[in-house]
Amino acid sequence: MAIITRISGQLVAHLGQNMRFVLDTTVEDFLRLHARCRSREITPKEILKLVNEITPEPVTLGQSLNQLSGGQSRALMIGDIALVCDSPIVLIDEIENAGIDKQRALHLLRRQDKLVLVVTHDPHTALMSEQRIVLGGGAITAVVGRSPAEAALYQQLEAEYQTQRRYQTLLRKGELLA
Repeated sequence: MAIITRISGQLVAHLGQNMRFVLDTTVEDFLRLHARCRSREITPKEILKLVNEITPEPVTLGQSLNQLSGGQSRALMIGDIALVCDSPIVLIDEIENAGIDKQRALHLLRRQDKLVLVVTHDPHTALMSEQRIVLGGGAITAVVGRSPAEAALYQQLEAEYQTQRRYQTLLRKGELLA
């Protein structure tokens, strides 16, 4: 059992809904330290450039990890998993939370040749994939391919998602929606 735990820890990167940093350091120091631990030749600036593509609240190198918002923390971990972590499989719980641009985030992970499994209850997120795994009672109960009707529904939900993103941006700027 110990070997399974050790191997799965190397193969699977997990990003949960509750990200808490206990390390009292800056974003830059964390990214530099993690890249060094993983023998990766990448700078914190390169990672942060991608992080800031998926979060509406920019993250800076000098920010303390303990002062990041939930969305900033998730975006930082997605960037770290994509560019520093060498785990080929990524398990993400509810990627659509905390204002993350889920489409950009998933594209970023796929661009790094990661197998991405997303746990979600959101129909738009579920229909982003052409196949989904259905779980029940702690087991896989089905693997379902996206039907043509679901593909059309996805297009409708996509338009609504883009409208919602525009509203979120306006709210963050303190603007009125109507």
